[in-house]
Amino acid sequence: MEKSHKTPGSLKISEEVLIKTAVYAVAEVEGVALDEDGKRLAREEIHGVKDNISRPVKIKFTNEAAEIDINVVLKQGFKAVAVAEHIQQAVKSSVQNMAGIAVSKVNVNVVGIRLAEDGR
Repeated sequence: MEKSHKTPGSLKISEEVLIKTAVYAVAEVEGVALDEDGKRLAREEIHGVKDNISRPVKIKFTNEAAEIDINVVLKQGFKAVAVAEHIQQAVKSSVQNMAGIAVSKVNVNVVGIRLAEDGR
């Protein structure tokens, strides 16, 4: 006879917590530019349209899995494809391990390049 364990209640994790988890994972990837304080992902204005990237991370839920879109600014001299792959791995692993939520996709959008003389 198989025993089962039921827990009372449920667990809900806010979207903001998942977003912060993803942001922290991205910030640890070498080649990603951070804001002046070194704690937030850099944001760049592209062709005067800041609304497109006002939030660096967006999460959608489809079929019991999360699909994560991430806008990043890279540091000059890093290969975009390599950094994007590291971001995908870091975010997927971090969100799945922390929240137990399956991640179906991590879409990385490189929205800018931070030149070396900017120093961040």
